[in-house]
Amino acid sequence: MPSCPVASVAGAAEDYPEPGLSFAFQIDVELGPVQEQGTVDGLRRRIVPITGGRVAGPRLAGRVMPGGADWQGIRPADGLTRVHACHWLQAGDGAVIGVENRSLRRAPPDVMRRLMAGEAMSPRDYYFRATPAFEVGDGPHRWLNESLFICVGARRPDRAIIRVYEVT
Repeated sequence: MPSCPVASVAGAAEDYPEPGLSFAFQIDVELGPVQEQGTVDGLRRRIVPITGGRVAGPRLAGRVMPGGADWQGIRPADGLTRVHACHWLQAGDGAVIGVENRSLRRAPPDVMRRLMAGEAMSPRDYYFRATPAFEVGDGPHRWLNESLFICVGARRPDRAIIRVYEVT
């Protein structure tokens, strides 16, 4: 069998553009009281209502519409938190934008304990990343349907701050 170097099959590495990140907007999500659901399949389950908020940045401005939620699964051993959030934004021009965001939050035990107790911590002290998908009709916000995004998050006692970056 002949030897095929990877570069000859897939092309040279310099043929591929390096992905980058471009800051698009920030979502400040107001949160309601945590609703504990108990332990399901070994995970502590919680629902955190999304009650409002705002969106601001170079590519999008508007508000967070009430009615969404974060569905959380927390691993008891170390506090690793997986979040599935669904909610809606309303752009300044009235367009409604659906958001489905999956995130992961982890930290050293002391930091995670303090976060879970509601203490405000620097986002540099823990890992909180998300991969949102947007749903919007034709018009000026269609670009949200046509790119991939990565978020860096911060958890505050009464809100979450999500900084959204377009992968270029």
